[in-house]
Amino acid sequence: MSAVQPLRLAAQLHAQRCPPYVINLDPAVRELPFPANIDIRDTVNYKEVMKQYGLGPNGGIVTSLNLFATRFDQVMKFIEKRQNASKYVIIDTPGQIEVFTWSASGTIITEALASSFPSVVVYVMDTSRSTNPITFMSNMLYACSILYKTKLPFIVAMNKVVGVSAVLGTGLDDFFVQLSKAADEYEREYRPEYERLRKTLEKAQNKQKREQLEHLWKDMGSVCVQGNTLAGSDDASAMGPSELILTRGTLDEEEERESDTDDIDHEGEGMRDLIWSKSCLTTQEI
Repeated sequence: MSAVQPLRLAAQLHAQRCPPYVINLDPAVRELPFPANIDIRDTVNYKEVMKQYGLGPNGGIVTSLNLFATRFDQVMKFIEKRQNASKYVIIDTPGQIEVFTWSASGTIITEALASSFPSVVVYVMDTSRSTNPITFMSNMLYACSILYKTKLPFIVAMNKVVGVSAVLGTGLDDFFVQLSKAADEYEREYRPEYERLRKTLEKAQNKQKREQLEHLWKDMGSVCVQGNTLAGSDDASAMGPSELILTRGTLDEEEERESDTDDIDHEGEGMRDLIWSKSCLTTQEI
């Protein structure tokens, strides 16, 4: 989505007294014509990524997104906190579909959002550059590939025609009607599928944990039997597998510290100088 589109959408929502929560995921954009609550550029230094890894523009964007995706759980928490204040969350992704839609980090971010919130993909098509039949069909194939990859409700917004205008704002009322229908479609068809997949995954993970625990008990039990045979002491015979497992620390979870700003924790192995230590993902109230 071009940067102008989030600007027009945000302006329309503000006019309706429904301020959105805006997130920019394009690390290579020079200037944003709209204020963003979370901006990837405040966290990842795109040019430094290219320099340190010897990457080109697309490689730098992919690597920057990969770094940002490792902290996306914190972004999810910020979105959850703003659910009551913001009905809409606008996420502006990089224009090159191959660096987001078909990248590992793009999949992680998309699935994280789709599994928790009603998510709709909006594909903005610049019709003035699609007058050639070949270009038009290329755009349609791009749209189909995104629909196939995300498996989410999908809207194609044709800009600069009798449709949605980023300059005049015409067509936005109809756009929001279609967006509402797409959100209903998500709740009716997509959320049950995500819930089914989530439960299936949890069931598989729990089964794997049980199997690993059973193997552990067997291994620890055999160790105890061998120890009892060799030592023959009463202390060894009284020791069971559970007593060989040491725990440290406390089971009480430390309460999360409240913060007035949307700050990402930048500590973590591998982030190094690619993360700007001077700043975090700081909320800019719109």
